[in-house]
Amino acid sequence: MLPLQECLSPHVAMAQRDHVRLDWREPYQTLERVRSTRWTCACRATVYELCEGGGRAFIRRTLQLDDGYKIHETHRWSIAEARAVWTDILSGHAR
Repeated sequence: MLPLQECLSPHVAMAQRDHVRLDWREPYQTLERVRSTRWTCACRATVYELCEGGGRAFIRRTLQLDDGYKIHETHRWSIAEARAVWTDILSGHAR
């Protein structure tokens, strides 16, 4: 694990007591062209990505496990809505 001063991507704050619980689902293909535009540091067990494409966006959550990965995604929002949720995740107001 890298020391925090060497990490280049942001870290997620601890979940706040009154945080919003997001509905995490198994990944499914709905957008033909999607790309990660923002992500959290991979030095933590859980990595979040803001994924955008075709005017829609969602959050992808990857749990890094000893035996592989477990990936979940939110439903699709407008890009503006997804960016607001992204900010809430980083600040601990959503999980």
